[in-house]
Amino acid sequence: MRYVPRHLAHTLHRAAATFPVVLVTGARQTGKTTLLRHEFGGTHRFTSLERPDVRLRAEDDPVAFLDENSPPVILDEVQYVPGLLPYIKERVDEDRRPGAWLMTGSQSFNLMRGISESLAGRVAVLTLDPMAVGEGFGDSALPSVDGLLERVFGETSTTEEIRRPEADLADWLLRGGYPEPRLHPDVDRQLWLSSYTQTYLERDVRALSQVGDLGAFQRFLSLVASRTGTLVNLAELGREVGVTAPTARSWLSVLEASQVVFLLPPFHRNFGKRIRKSPKLYLLDPGLASYLMGMHDREAVLHGPALGALMETVVVAEWVKAFRSRGERPELWFWRSSSGHEVGIVIERGGRLYGLEVKATATPTPGHAASLAQWLEFSGGRGALACRVSSPYTLRSGIRAVPWHLAW
Repeated sequence: MRYVPRHLAHTLHRAAATFPVVLVTGARQTGKTTLLRHEFGGTHRFTSLERPDVRLRAEDDPVAFLDENSPPVILDEVQYVPGLLPYIKERVDEDRRPGAWLMTGSQSFNLMRGISESLAGRVAVLTLDPMAVGEGFGDSALPSVDGLLERVFGETSTTEEIRRPEADLADWLLRGGYPEPRLHPDVDRQLWLSSYTQTYLERDVRALSQVGDLGAFQRFLSLVASRTGTLVNLAELGREVGVTAPTARSWLSVLEASQVVFLLPPFHRNFGKRIRKSPKLYLLDPGLASYLMGMHDREAVLHGPALGALMETVVVAEWVKAFRSRGERPELWFWRSSSGHEVGIVIERGGRLYGLEVKATATPTPGHAASLAQWLEFSGGRGALACRVSSPYTLRSGIRAVPWHLAW
């Protein structure tokens, strides 16, 4: 597979120049190993703990294993041997050279618990998500979050200053951002996603949450996909699958910890209400979402009843990736008024509020931004409507129509 520059590479090098340990987490098949080997293969030895023989050696004699694999080293799939982390801590305390220990791991509860207990203050934890639209175009530019907000919500950029690659929405909704189906058009999308789902069930979810009935979990996964862009209702999910609400909560927690699902909390002036109210659920990869919903062609995604939810899914995912690739926690919410008006994404930054509404239309009108206009009255912030336009323009006072992706 050819290497395509990832936005996280900039943040990765910055972290490796500061912290003795850097952990790159994320869902399976997002390119974690490829990223580290390409960026640091010339300076670090590489050891994969996915191999059973290597894993056994690390478990049986961790001291000898670390002697054989002294830093600078890349330890791949470290979640398989969380017992190594206390021994790594001892060595880091003896030698705090920046960037000596680079690790990858698909996020799991055991791994993150071990990281927080053993390497707190010594490790930078970064997340590599499926590819963003800009990465798919080979765009290695990485403006700051503040620069990104100015580009989307500001009024300083002009059409002539904006690079406008043609982003095929249907293609992104069908093939998503996992590097293999994204970069190789000859890869059978249905076969790859089917294999990915089965492998994920067998290797991750079953191990983490002791799933006894795989059929029930597969139904749960399909129902979660069909509810992308809606409020979380665990009782309803459990009832439709035939499991208890606590079981549904456990399974959803595993999907969230494994970076398959993102939960978007509501925005309230009262911070306590943000914690108490139900979040909205989104799959982080629209290709996986459309596959699990049984959509396999352009007609189904562009003209089916789920287009609006899928459009929201891909836009939310783009913004989550934008924050994480810069090493920042996604400070994102949604807003819903008591009268039913809703704004898909609210961003709070530097004491300022930004609202982004999402519509699937290619010909936006001021009426499409009615909820956004009400939110502006409530918040005094800035607004934009993400839709299927090729370049930004003013839609109504204080609100711009902008392309749905961030690669412009």
